[in-house]
Amino acid sequence: MAKRMLDCFASDFKNFGKRDLLDSIAKSEGRVIACETIGTMQPMLGNITNAEFVSAMGADILLLNMFDVEKPVINGLTAENADETVHELKRLTGRPVGINLEPVEEGQEGETDPMWQMTRGRRATLENAVRASRMGVDMILLTGNPGMGVSNEAIEGTLRILKESLGDKLILAAGKMHASGILKEAAEHIITKDDIQRFCEAGADIILLPAPATVPGITMEYIKELVSYAHSLGALTITAIGTSQEGADTNTIRQIALMCKMTGTDIHHLGDTGYGGMALPENIFAYSTAIRGIRHTYRRMAASVER
Repeated sequence: MAKRMLDCFASDFKNFGKRDLLDSIAKSEGRVIACETIGTMQPMLGNITNAEFVSAMGADILLLNMFDVEKPVINGLTAENADETVHELKRLTGRPVGINLEPVEEGQEGETDPMWQMTRGRRATLENAVRASRMGVDMILLTGNPGMGVSNEAIEGTLRILKESLGDKLILAAGKMHASGILKEAAEHIITKDDIQRFCEAGADIILLPAPATVPGITMEYIKELVSYAHSLGALTITAIGTSQEGADTNTIRQIALMCKMTGTDIHHLGDTGYGGMALPENIFAYSTAIRGIRHTYRRMAASVER
């Protein structure tokens, strides 16, 4: 039986399979933090990866955004060959690693900032997902970056494809933190009960939802209802801050954290744009102490990867 993630060390994660990770998250009762980072950006600490930085501040799970499985880059990290990039990151941090893949067809991308421009290795294809699995990725999150044009219909279709080939190997998570360029899927239409049911039937293990107060019209009560519904279908949930509020003041972060806790969510997500590339480190600490207290926060921060 897997231990709760709060009590896990690097040696535990190293031996965990998909079911172990899911059980470990569930047993932690809403006290797991996932931090998103962008490896292609200049690390905040120069030659130390942003992923290492968020780990040091208390992240339990690392989520790599804009990670291209054909041309993997994490600035601040040197691997003997590119395909060992994820394994090397896991060796340095002792954390489970997920990546974002975006289900949007070539030529169908929405208007977006050039920094989010799609590359072939970031598309949510079966080929890319299989390659990610071989690289050591533990979780694939099907979602969309700002303006990319990722629809819930595309997420559902991709889930079905990945579930058939990789459902026993990788955690499959799905959802959106914001509209991702689909205005008819904005505000309360970002994700609905119908979407959650379809995602679960298609193979999602975890449903991603926008955190309360991060998207217009998204209240704690609304997300609580969706979290309860996802749980009734056997899925875990992530409440996500994907609107740059990971760079807000610490008082705002604490309010969001406590509202997310009240929804009953299993995983708390902080996005990658404090200044750029990761959440503000002081906000990771503030969020962690709000949902699990100083003892568990310092324990995660202090534990050696040699344990």
